Amino acid sequence: MSAAPSLATAPQASPQRVFPRHPINVPLDVIILRSGIPDSLPGRCTDLSEGGVGAVVAGELTTGQPIGVELRLPNVGLPVRARALVRYHDQLRCGLQFVGLSAEQCSMIRYWAYRNAPAPIVSCNLATPAPSADPVQAVAPPDPERSERRIRVHRRRFYALLLAILMLGVFGWWEWQRAWHELEAQGSAVLETPPGSPLRVSSETMEQRILHKVDPVYPEAARVAGTQGIVILDVIVAPDGTVKHLRPVSGPDLLARSALDAVQFWRFEPYRSAGVAVDVETTITVEFQLN
Repeated sequence: MSAAPSLATAPQASPQRVFPRHPINVPLDVIILRSGIPDSLPGRCTDLSEGGVGAVVAGELTTGQPIGVELRLPNVGLPVRARALVRYHDQLRCGLQFVGLSAEQCSMIRYWAYRNAPAPIVSCNLATPAPSADPVQAVAPPDPERSERRIRVHRRRFYALLLAILMLGVFGWWEWQRAWHELEAQGSAVLETPPGSPLRVSSETMEQRILHKVDPVYPEAARVAGTQGIVILDVIVAPDGTVKHLRPVSGPDLLARSALDAVQFWRFEPYRSAGVAVDVETTITVEFQLN
């Protein structure tokens, strides 16, 4: 903003300026007191700095007259409202010097100047400067070297993240393969019978392989006692199909002995695993029912 004389037409123009001024063309309101009553004069702002404003005002002003000014800057949300002094006035053109411009108002002018004219902006000279919480005050001209460093940092971070994702993917695939092989090994361990142990086969499968079957005798004591039911036997069949071992699992004791005596003479078709006849373990159910 212009300091005391801001236009070249002023005869007292000073070659030294505290703040750089920037051309601008926006509406300006000048508020003056006439007989104690505020009056607004319309005008247009022609140049602006942190020290003052050059303007064309539709009204008469007096040098040294205190006034108020209000204008809106492009790309700045809030209007600039400030007290000012008339430093000169010549055929509607005048120079207005800000008085007691706040740090927030200075920040708004700096921000506008940065967005519209990237020339160096000199700090506002206030008697009692105070930092503003306005985020606009933190705006500074871009530093190409800093921007390039940021781009390189962002690229490195992106590549590091991409590498981490790829490594996680490879590790996850490896873990999945390892777990799958372990499951296959466990499945094979379940299916394969340890050496010397019989292969477990379902009772339905072995029932279809019976070649010779002996029916049990109903015990007389069980008949007299009215005992009936089902006896379940655990049976090991030898590779030649004979019953190698058997034991009762459940059922009435009076009936279990008769079931053991009968099943030990049963014969089965040899069960083969990988083409070789093997021992198998199964269960046989014998039902005793009174007529």
